[in-house]
Amino acid sequence: MSIHVGDRIPEVALKRLRAGLETVDTYALFDGRKAVLFAVPGAFTPTCSARHLPGYVEHFDEFRRRGIEVYCMAVNDAFVMQAWAKTQSVPDGLQMLSDGNGELTRALGLELDASSSGMGLRSRRFALYIEDGVVRSCFIEQPGQFEVSSAEHVLAHLPT
Repeated sequence: MSIHVGDRIPEVALKRLRAGLETVDTYALFDGRKAVLFAVPGAFTPTCSARHLPGYVEHFDEFRRRGIEVYCMAVNDAFVMQAWAKTQSVPDGLQMLSDGNGELTRALGLELDASSSGMGLRSRRFALYIEDGVVRSCFIEQPGQFEVSSAEHVLAHLPT
């Protein structure tokens, strides 16, 4: 069963690189703020690198003007996420989160079995708009699609 509007984000520990490898709790990330969490099947993959992350980089300032934090997540390790951020010119403040073991992905019910492509368990492509730890909008893609989770679509469907 996947996450729905009105559900609280599950409490899971994720990883990120800052001064070093950090563990960060989802409650600490999302409680008390507005945020968009978008997920990609994998760092450095074609659509993720050519369209999905670049859209959030391009529109990052618009999200911030609306008081919304932006988080990118993938079932990759934190070192891969940091390397990908550098190649994509990710601005300071757009946080790159590692769900390396797929724990949050499974807790959200948004896992994708990409074993046939040699990629194992991954996240489906999605975006969630979250206020104070509660999901207010879900933008979950059908397999192989990239439409509703784009930065442009999410911005157009957020409260103003």
